Amino acid sequence: MDATFLVDFAVGLVLALVLFGVGLSLSVSDFTNIIRHPKAFFTALGVQMLGLPLLAFAVNLLAPVPPEVKVGFIILAASPGGATSGFLAYLWRGNVALSLSLTSVNSFLTLFSIPLVVNIGLNVFMGRSSDLHLPFWYFVQHIFLITIIPASLGIAVRYFFPAAAERLSKPARYVMLALLGIVFAVKIFAGEKQGGAGLELNDFLVITPVALVQNALCLFFGYYMMQWTGQPHASRLTASMESGVQNTSLAFLIATILINTNNIASQTMVKPALIYSMFSFWTACLFAWVQNRRNGHDATLRI
Repeated sequence: MDATFLVDFAVGLVLALVLFGVGLSLSVSDFTNIIRHPKAFFTALGVQMLGLPLLAFAVNLLAPVPPEVKVGFIILAASPGGATSGFLAYLWRGNVALSLSLTSVNSFLTLFSIPLVVNIGLNVFMGRSSDLHLPFWYFVQHIFLITIIPASLGIAVRYFFPAAAERLSKPARYVMLALLGIVFAVKIFAGEKQGGAGLELNDFLVITPVALVQNALCLFFGYYMMQWTGQPHASRLTASMESGVQNTSLAFLIATILINTNNIASQTMVKPALIYSMFSFWTACLFAWVQNRRNGHDATLRI
């Protein structure tokens, strides 16, 4: 059992715990409201599945970075949402049920959309294509073990044992934030033999400016597209979190599959997702804080 496996396992375990903690704050009625008012769901889903790849292509057609980096950003845009965005929606008083619903559905849709989007990126930026097949059962396990089952357990605890859920909720949030910070710090800063990314200074200098531009556009696009369609602030905030905080673990997996199956020697394709994950959590927090203040909502963390 190597260090990379242990780090990836730790990240998955912490994200599952995060979703359990998020589930403690939800009730079944939160999800029935989405079914009764589906416009927010389908608008946010369209933003993720169509809008984000288009934004990434626009940014990287202009960006002065190597082709492998451009493809890495396309992979990132094709990997929307995840457990971390659900936690952010909770922390900043977004529509958490909408976030979890989006994560569950888009995780299945990306099985079909990622090969299409990534192959377009490969053709545009590298003049090649790939017979990219995603591991179906890996995705199913990822969806259920990290997202659906932990969140459902949290909802069940709240339903059957509301007093216990209330007692667990606050300390769990502090613990989860600390654990999430630790495992991602290891993933980003450790050497490759220790399960990290092996990033160098030049990687940050080349990739970070483009990553910041793409991140900012995604955050604003998610929020203001929802506003344009008349959605309430909480749903707008959720769409922004889901758009700006990508599933970087999934993007890392896709890039690794491409490298291993297409004889692409450069590991550069993996690095945009890893650098993006360093700051996207914090830029999303800043964006949520500003928007909550601008719209007259509580701008403090729900902790």
